[in-house]
Amino acid sequence: MSNSYINLDIWTVVRFASFTRLLSLLLQALLNAVIPDHVADAFSPPRAEIPLLLDPTVKVLFGGLSHWDAEHFLFIAERGYVYEHNFAFFPLFPFILRLVADTLLWPLFGFLTLHGRLVFAVAIGNSALFVLSAMALYKLSHLVLQDRKLALVTALMYCLTPANIFMVAGYSETLFAALTFAGLWQLEKGFTLGACLLMTFATSARANGLVNAGFLLYLKLQQGFAYAWALSNGAAGGGRFHHYAWALIRFLLTGAVYAALVALPFCLFQFYGFQTFCHPNVTQDQIHPVLLNLAQNKGYRVPDMSSPTPSWCQWRIPLLYSYIQDFYWDVGFLRYFQLKQIPNFILALPVAALGFIASYTYILKNPVFCMYLGLGDHRRTDKDRKTHGFYNPRVFVYIVHNFVLLLFGIFCMHVQVLTRFLASSSPLLYWISSHLLFQYEPLLRDEKPFTHDQRQQKDDHLKPVLRCFAGMHINNPIIYLLMHWQICSFYTHCILGYFILYWFLGLALHCNFLPWT
Repeated sequence: MSNSYINLDIWTVVRFASFTRLLSLLLQALLNAVIPDHVADAFSPPRAEIPLLLDPTVKVLFGGLSHWDAEHFLFIAERGYVYEHNFAFFPLFPFILRLVADTLLWPLFGFLTLHGRLVFAVAIGNSALFVLSAMALYKLSHLVLQDRKLALVTALMYCLTPANIFMVAGYSETLFAALTFAGLWQLEKGFTLGACLLMTFATSARANGLVNAGFLLYLKLQQGFAYAWALSNGAAGGGRFHHYAWALIRFLLTGAVYAALVALPFCLFQFYGFQTFCHPNVTQDQIHPVLLNLAQNKGYRVPDMSSPTPSWCQWRIPLLYSYIQDFYWDVGFLRYFQLKQIPNFILALPVAALGFIASYTYILKNPVFCMYLGLGDHRRTDKDRKTHGFYNPRVFVYIVHNFVLLLFGIFCMHVQVLTRFLASSSPLLYWISSHLLFQYEPLLRDEKPFTHDQRQQKDDHLKPVLRCFAGMHINNPIIYLLMHWQICSFYTHCILGYFILYWFLGLALHCNFLPWT
């Protein structure tokens, strides 16, 4: 019965994720048509191709998905890495877009330009990846939290993520989330090598994939302490010191290898940037005149054998990524702490508050366990520690991971990106939201939203309509809460209201070149 319920839960997640993708695509098209585009100082490369038959249709339907940073990914997929600041955007997502455009969408070759096919690839590619990421998050949550209901609500909340627009537009967040959640799921199952490979691909999509190496290192640290504890109790027999020393070296070396594999794509990409600009093998004459004119007008640097070597090439560790963040976007420690940035801090406040609440409540519930970092003799830690739910020991490493990202985002980044930064990197945002819903929403204590019973009582005339549009029955707890919105608790209004408000505002603002997170 348990497995059948899990399969039904996954099907519920797939349907709701698919529905929210279709609704997102529809709303962005409508909002993009109704609201005039703002004239923004954003990267906007010229189009050299003559539009074909279906290009105007694709622009109307999916044009809102190609704004802001999406232009960089589409440009890279179409032209490669031409400008220096393009190297802030990692290559896996543009590679996938180009692959889809050249293979799956090849039949449209005579009807759509390459750019049109790439925009279409964004719509279908990110939609498919989002469904996969929702499934991976459900499986990860079920394994870590050991609570089927909490895992289901977590995955459904993810479908309403406040970073929704970045999950549907031409950004790499959805790809990164799918790889990260799947990698963590594999790690929790004990498939370390598979997890390492998935996290390696995640680093090929986004630079913050480097932080995922911490999960692998922590796993090896846990194994080392567990082995040491077994030795201290005589489980390993004689020669304890010899066995312990060898085991410790083995764990450290294995962890180092795994961490190096996760970091390898980042290092290779930096080396590629170094070779491109510090040892160029092209001149400006070999660059397309249209692209060269844009570079001259905007001050973009292009590879050129006859130009002076960029200053960052002389650094002891010449990291192009760090230089771009510093020079082009003024990213650095405390640089965003200015009075004029207060609105952006307010935008990031909800996700930051949820992150701090998660850390505070977990530490308050497991103070001794957290003091020992979840290592060593667990008999000395909190006796009342739960083995399931949000407060169980397996959540600890995710608390640390989220807290590190949260602090880095607040102090060292443009804080308005904190929402999508955390929403696509850590499951903790969805775990704490679901945990709070279960804690403060009486309606979720009812078994009805989780029973998958097709014989439901008839409600008022609006509720069957809502279920029909969502492709759902009443076994979707989020739809259940929305249908009983008037009697939901204050906390439900705050949490669901935040998710849905940001979900919609992102579509309305971002798709029209208006500033959003």
